[in-house]
Amino acid sequence: MISALKEYKKRKIKYNLLLEKQEKYIGNLSNLRFAIFVLGLMILIRMYILKRHFIFDFIVLVMIILFCYLTYLHKKIESKKNYLNILYEVNKTSIKRLEGEWKTFQDIGEDFIDENHNYSYDLDVFGKGSLFQWINTAHTHIGRQKLKQILTEKPQNKQNIYDRQSAVIELGQKIYFRQRFEAEGKVICNDKQNPQELFLWIKQRSNYILKNQVTWALRILSVITTITSLTLLVKILYYVLSVFFGTYKSAPRVFYIIPYYIPIFLILVQCIILRVKKEDRMKNLTIAEKHNCSIKAYKNMLTHIEKHKFKSKYIINLCKELYNNGQNASKQIDVFSKICESIANRRNMLYFILNPILMIEYHWTISIEKWKIQSGNNFEKWINIIAELEALCSIAVIKYDNPNWSMPKIIDGPSKIIAKNMGHPLLGEKRVCNNLKLEETYPVMLITGSNMSGKSTFMRTIEINIVLAYAGAPVCAEQFYCTIMEMYSCMRINDNLEQSISSFYAEILKIKNIVEASKEGKKVLFLLDEIFKGTNSRDRHIGAITLVNQLSRTGNLGVISTHDLELGEMAKHKDSKIKNYHFSEYYRKNKIYFDYKLKDGISSTRNAVYLMKLAGIKIEEINEDE
Repeated sequence: MISALKEYKKRKIKYNLLLEKQEKYIGNLSNLRFAIFVLGLMILIRMYILKRHFIFDFIVLVMIILFCYLTYLHKKIESKKNYLNILYEVNKTSIKRLEGEWKTFQDIGEDFIDENHNYSYDLDVFGKGSLFQWINTAHTHIGRQKLKQILTEKPQNKQNIYDRQSAVIELGQKIYFRQRFEAEGKVICNDKQNPQELFLWIKQRSNYILKNQVTWALRILSVITTITSLTLLVKILYYVLSVFFGTYKSAPRVFYIIPYYIPIFLILVQCIILRVKKEDRMKNLTIAEKHNCSIKAYKNMLTHIEKHKFKSKYIINLCKELYNNGQNASKQIDVFSKICESIANRRNMLYFILNPILMIEYHWTISIEKWKIQSGNNFEKWINIIAELEALCSIAVIKYDNPNWSMPKIIDGPSKIIAKNMGHPLLGEKRVCNNLKLEETYPVMLITGSNMSGKSTFMRTIEINIVLAYAGAPVCAEQFYCTIMEMYSCMRINDNLEQSISSFYAEILKIKNIVEASKEGKKVLFLLDEIFKGTNSRDRHIGAITLVNQLSRTGNLGVISTHDLELGEMAKHKDSKIKNYHFSEYYRKNKIYFDYKLKDGISSTRNAVYLMKLAGIKIEEINEDE
């Protein structure tokens, strides 16, 4: 099996070669257009001199057709080039992720940072150097939202997790599908654009426009106006051409049947009609134009989904929802996309000329309303399926890039976490793995240790692997078992000046949430880093003992880190539910080193004074006998 890194590099080279090929095509096409223009111009001049008017007209027509075709071809090749460039960037990004350069990725999920969330802020689920920054390949607004939801909400049950696991395992191997799917999503002009406005607009109905009398009246009137306007236009063209060639030739008599004032009158009438409910129509056109790029991307993404066959029951059930009245979703959205694209292209002089004649705005409105009735009720559901697959593809990247990581087992019964060789997924080669057994017998771990020894990192390692487990992702461990629990953490506490809340009181509020959840009978996993560090030593000690005793007797699981070594004495009490662990350091040649390995018992080392001296702070020796 080819490693993920080799596969990404191979694909990067492939798309780079294809890009170079497209560049040559574009260059050759530009040269051809210039050559045709020069040659055509020379022939036109020659024919004009020779007064070969028929040949002159024919060459003009041929040149116009050729230029239109070459412009279309250039646009098509340019579009393909842009798509190949996106695929090239996707593989370039994948290589960076594997080589540890993922912290340069632009989308850090900053809009999802929530200091009040039970655990996401403490665990760096979002933000710079976050889990979201590492794994996210979703580019639609709703796809990013779905990934955020999966990473921050407790799953309904273990079957929900296993369903995601099966989807992730299958998508992990479908690198072609994932990368093309990501590329289609990356085409979206604005991935932060919330589609809720679009969803609400599609659910709205303008019933007046769909009345048969109104529809037919508008259509018949615009046809009559168009025909009469064409007669006037032909007469004008004949006059202009006769002046240009110096030979007067009147238009055929049939074009003089309709007086010139008739089309002018009809156009004026239609201009008045166009003023009726203009504000509502312009609102519709603005929304269609605003979301045009996203709708086109949705269509392409759905087309890509429909082309593939899946084995996972979870994905199969999702794809079953992509059919309505015997038609697949991509074709139905394609109709909508073409309407929106024509609306988006209206900002030109031709539109302002043709609209009073054809009443294009009304015809667009009629087409939109008919589409809403036929397919609009399913639109949001289809986009949610795209979002679900985007989120699953993001998680599947973990599976493909880390084939040695294990899929966690979700177990019923009393709360339990068992892990073998568990490491922090974001640390790469720097990670140090540890074993973990946290269950009913000793549900609370009390971790002591020196500064920088790895206490906080270990606590984050536990919970971020559980976040991955609940998301259906593989975890950074050789083996991993856990139950479904409500997760709480109290690790990164800040003052809130706006609400006049100190860091200590903010910590109290977070701990209050843990206590209340515990009283409600929920299965709780809590992580407390340097408990009550914002108050004096005596109050901290008394408060910590009281809290630990309370939480350890309710069937919860918890990990507490502290510098208060006296708390470790609680484990000696009869019927104690607490077990002591520690991290330590060692010294070599006047330098401090950490092994970041979890050990039994209370820490026997301190390094604060040494670290202060290392930083250049002079420490006066105190004689404790004085």
